[in-house]
Amino acid sequence: MITSHNGPQPADFTDVRATNLAVVLRFVRENAPCSRADIAATTGLNKATVSSLVADLIDRRLLRETGLTEHRVGRPATMLVLDGSPYAAIGIEVNVDYITAVAVDLKGEELLNWRRSFPGGTSGAGQAVAAMAALARRVVSRMTKEARQVLGLTVAVPGLVDVNGIVRVAPNLGWRDADLAGDLTKALRDPGFPVLVDNDANLAALAEHRFGPHRNAANLVYVTGEVGVGAGIVMDGRLRRGGQGYSGEIGHIEVDPAGPTCRCGRRGCLESVAGIGAILARTAPDASPSELELEIDDVVRRARNGERDILELLENVGRHLGRGMAAVANMLNPEVVILGGYYVPLAPWLVACAEEELYGRVLAPGGGGCRLEVSTLGYGAAALGAAARVLDSVDSGRLPAQR
Repeated sequence: MITSHNGPQPADFTDVRATNLAVVLRFVRENAPCSRADIAATTGLNKATVSSLVADLIDRRLLRETGLTEHRVGRPATMLVLDGSPYAAIGIEVNVDYITAVAVDLKGEELLNWRRSFPGGTSGAGQAVAAMAALARRVVSRMTKEARQVLGLTVAVPGLVDVNGIVRVAPNLGWRDADLAGDLTKALRDPGFPVLVDNDANLAALAEHRFGPHRNAANLVYVTGEVGVGAGIVMDGRLRRGGQGYSGEIGHIEVDPAGPTCRCGRRGCLESVAGIGAILARTAPDASPSELELEIDDVVRRARNGERDILELLENVGRHLGRGMAAVANMLNPEVVILGGYYVPLAPWLVACAEEELYGRVLAPGGGGCRLEVSTLGYGAAALGAAARVLDSVDSGRLPAQR
């Protein structure tokens, strides 16, 4: 049986039917509109099996028929597309200055997007759990009123999250060894759907790979543009977390041995010279974490006005950023590196300098084919990716029960 290059494989599951349901669902997601014959021809499943699987998925309201097409050889065929209208996936991101909640349906269409100010940099994990639980209850209530079943909730955190979902360290939040998934599940009083936790850069990379303009890139790196600098890595079409879940800490690559001391205790880390915190340390040293967006807007205003000290600062940051990205490109050879978060509004003054350093320092000709791009998914990329992780679990065979 043949599926798409990163789709679920029958041998990976003991429940063959559940596996084949997932294979069909993923094929339709990637190829809709398509027919039952298209599914059978590509996957190798026989036509009777495909008909049975499709009927099951229609009963679950995961697929729907969309009429006949005559623009093909042979008899007209009934075409299939994703449905999923009775379902929702929720993603929440917590950061030093905000909490974002996103809900999407099975097709990835946005159902809501709420962003709230939150002093994450000065709040403990317990306060964050309370704030996230309050926001999550509002989202679930909205989905319930719309007659949607919540399939799961994933939380994005700027820190090291192990394979068990424990936040081992989130330095910019001041957290250590926080069982965020367990605490949030308790706060929600066992909501009846899974609650997961993952690193924000990983989830933003997942959002780019599933929803962004570079979704056809099998190898991409997403770089967070927050107080900290992290990377989410997609290689060969799959998110790579590393052995213990700690991959992507590019913010602690040394790019300037004579640079300032980093939060980690080392000197000249990428985060300490090119992170958003490093910029604001120069432009607004007394700003509180809750004022990050306002302060970045002010930096943009001053750059547009041509203030020399701001332009020099951003040029320097861009060059440091390019050195860090060159290290990533030399090691991973991605097709694209995507700058996200607060790097997006600053991109007009960062990208040219970063590209010059990148292409000058990558050993392979032409930067190894690596492009430096700017995210189009906005500040909610990590929250969107958190919702996408729930959808990925459906693609992998964890289908909702028949209603």
